[in-house]
Amino acid sequence: MILSFSPFWLVVSFLVVPLVSSLATAPNGKTTTKATITTQPISLGLPVCVYHQVDIPTTAEGPPRQAVSVEDLTPTLLELLANSNMQHGTITVISRHTTTAITINERESRLAQDMADYFLKLAPPDERSESEVAQHGIRYKHNDIDHRPASEAEYKRCLDNGWDVTKPDILQAWRDQEPINAHSHLLSMLVGSSESIPVVNGKMVLGQWQSVLLVDLDGPRDRTIGIQLLGYQ
Repeated sequence: MILSFSPFWLVVSFLVVPLVSSLATAPNGKTTTKATITTQPISLGLPVCVYHQVDIPTTAEGPPRQAVSVEDLTPTLLELLANSNMQHGTITVISRHTTTAITINERESRLAQDMADYFLKLAPPDERSESEVAQHGIRYKHNDIDHRPASEAEYKRCLDNGWDVTKPDILQAWRDQEPINAHSHLLSMLVGSSESIPVVNGKMVLGQWQSVLLVDLDGPRDRTIGIQLLGYQ
């Protein structure tokens, strides 16, 4: 038997398939419908692939003391996005430091204080730190500066970064400028050092109260971030 489909049934099939694909079974056994919104660009323009290295001055009061502070990167990202004319793509933000983090959350001053309090309880500063909340009895191996560098690979990294630690006076100068900040490194690993934000119709896809934040875990200090825009005009 040969089956034939009229145009009517073809239309119905295109309507039914998306509907069925959006059905799900709830824990109580009832069928529910999940609403999804898909934006399909009609056409893509010229490609965009640009990288910016941006200095972010601290808005907190110094001097550096292993404190936690938060800077809002959203205005910078909006300006770079507008200048690029990118309509569809992705903005990737990465910190260029091992003691800072990038996250998306609400930019609110009292929440920033909560973040600082929470982080410093989660990873208390070393008793040798300059932090105002340095905790007695807390000591990290990374902060044993007089034992560093501790391997050939670490010696090489110092040399590669302009510190000839094979010379005693330069070795001491390197140790003198090293902060007691192991807790900042640990917190940076927990929060993460980058975020990627979709761009649709020339706008970043962020929630009403979301901002892209740089969290300085070893500041306050001026910092540097990398921003890449990749997509189409």
